[in-house]
Amino acid sequence: MEDFVYFFTFQDPSIAWVVLGITLLGVGSAYVGTFSFLDKKALLGDAISHAVLPGICLGFVLAGEKNPVYIVTGAFLSGAVATFLSSWLKRNTKLSEDTIIATILSVFFGFGIVLLTALQKSGNPEVAGLNSFIFGNAIGISESDLLLYGGLALAIILVLTVALKEFRLMVFDPEFGKAIGFPMKAITFLFNVLMILAVVIGIQAIGVVLMAALLITPGAAARFWTDRLNPLLILAAFFSVVSGILGTYVSFVIPQMPTGPWVVVFLSLFAVVSFLVSPKSGMLFRYFARKKYLTKTHREHLLKALYKAKENGRPGLTIDEIYELYPFQKPETKQSITDLEKLNFIDKNQQIIDLTSKGVTEAMRVVRLHRLWELYLNESMNIAPDHVHDSAEQLEHLITPELEAMLEQRFNFPALDPHQEPIPRPEKK
Repeated sequence: MEDFVYFFTFQDPSIAWVVLGITLLGVGSAYVGTFSFLDKKALLGDAISHAVLPGICLGFVLAGEKNPVYIVTGAFLSGAVATFLSSWLKRNTKLSEDTIIATILSVFFGFGIVLLTALQKSGNPEVAGLNSFIFGNAIGISESDLLLYGGLALAIILVLTVALKEFRLMVFDPEFGKAIGFPMKAITFLFNVLMILAVVIGIQAIGVVLMAALLITPGAAARFWTDRLNPLLILAAFFSVVSGILGTYVSFVIPQMPTGPWVVVFLSLFAVVSFLVSPKSGMLFRYFARKKYLTKTHREHLLKALYKAKENGRPGLTIDEIYELYPFQKPETKQSITDLEKLNFIDKNQQIIDLTSKGVTEAMRVVRLHRLWELYLNESMNIAPDHVHDSAEQLEHLITPELEAMLEQRFNFPALDPHQEPIPRPEKK
């Protein structure tokens, strides 16, 4: 608790600088990563993050020390070469994009490891801590480093904010953007530059191995919560910033613990929670929504069966007859009978189940939708009458009142379906 209070009250100014830097890095990476995720370029970000390692080593060789300007410049040039090679090979060879990216990632990262190993054996005392670029160490970043990385992150955020409309076109409809006069190739080039910069500014805090997670995971997690771009960017930035600060806190409490893995752990928690509980897209929400839908369809099928029995002149169906209609769904059928009784749609008289007046109205609605859809398939889609039942059995539960009205008007309130069965309607008072 003492460490927690000390860290989050920013009693040490260097901690405040680190938190500010990781916040700017998180927002910039989340913005770039979200566009990359939407543009289906997630693998390219992974390739760039691994490809900057040779540039880091060469920048160190030229400077003779861990000079942030040399390291950032070397990393940027190395990432730019990897991006150019990826585009060139895609245009001029028959190799698939994932093969090209995997090859570039492996070659550049392997070459970087070779250079890093050689530097560590060179005897240069300045090389100490250079391997922190592999997994990241946010606490080890100096204020001068943060000024450079934070400034670049702020530049990325500003460019993406100012040119939001252009990048939106690049992701969702580049052909339309080209048709109305936007220089889409230049916009794509600018985005690639921003992606390389986003990777470069995160290498010391997050590490080259895990930087791709900071790019892609926030946008992927936020995608479960919204379908709109602006909220998506805000949520992704929130997930990224919180994970970055928590990962940095762990590195502060446990000095030998690298920052990158813990940032990814917290990002993964956000992603898992989003995957499970987000509305509309979450696994649990979809499970319960599907369960609710199946319960509703079973109730409506039972109402329809009771209505057909009434059409045939029968007072209702026995419980055994109903069970025979759904031989493998006895628990569901029992639950449907209970639910329909509570809704006052059916009346149970000893072993006979019949529709109430309220149930007749609801059953007529379901049967009407079924037979209207059969008529639509037969008349408008030219599907034979003996092939329309299964489709109508599924769609009858999804037809809205607006669509029902359109179907009624389209066929001028038809009296019969393709099987010459009457389409029921409530009597007008």
